Amino acid sequence: MKNSLEKSLQNAISYETYRTLVSNLLANGKATGPLQSEALTNYSLLNDRRMKRLDKTLQISEDTITTINSIKEPQTWLTITEGWCGDAAQNLPVINKIAAINPNINLKVVLRDENLELMDLFLTNGGRAIPKLIALDAEHNVIFTWGPRPSVATKMVVDYKAKNGNLDAQFKQDLQVWYNKDKGKSVQEDIVRLLIHRFSEKKIIF
Repeated sequence: MKNSLEKSLQNAISYETYRTLVSNLLANGKATGPLQSEALTNYSLLNDRRMKRLDKTLQISEDTITTINSIKEPQTWLTITEGWCGDAAQNLPVINKIAAINPNINLKVVLRDENLELMDLFLTNGGRAIPKLIALDAEHNVIFTWGPRPSVATKMVVDYKAKNGNLDAQFKQDLQVWYNKDKGKSVQEDIVRLLIHRFSEKKIIF
């Protein structure tokens, strides 16, 4: 695992560089990743607009700020993503805003399809689901992982699949409506809960 992490960290970019990369690719009619299609480009265009809006409007709760400011040791938050992913577009801006609270947190971004060796270490139910946040300590040990969706949305997915067998276009639209109403609150609650749990186990990270 350490080798895959180290390799991906060497190729990782900042959130700002990632946003510029996605925008520059779209200016040339392209999406991130080796596969190119009109559908992926259209998804990326929509996601780029979502991320621009979230970057401007997202609010971080006082509980989140208090918890994040309690981190006293350096951490790297390595996030696996792609520009065409709707879940990533809704969640990555929240992760970025949270990480920006504390200078001890260094948010880095890698593209999934350029880092499959890393991705395959952090599968979700056997799938390469993104976004995936991997929080690392100074020695690059895994502190916690999060993703690809907030726990509330994950339950929505599980319940819908149990009832309908798969996720159809209507559910995907409903999920985006939920994201828009949630405004990043569930992501914050998940990450705060993960950090507090970690704090109770390893007091050295705070």
